[in-house]
Amino acid sequence: MTDSDLDAVYTRLCKTMTQLGEASTFLFLARFAMLAIDTIDDPAVALRLIGDASEGLPE
Repeated sequence: MTDSDLDAVYTRLCKTMTQLGEASTFLFLARFAMLAIDTIDDPAVALRLIGDASEGLPE
């Protein structure tokens, strides 16, 4: 994925969450995560990404 592709995907993700509204954002992200995990189809990669995504966030 190029930087331009990544930017386009991220922009679409943000716009979709904005359109859905704050109340639906968590459900949307959970669904998106499950679809991404299924597509990745590799538990080790999925677990690493979960760890990477949570790094530096407040508990």
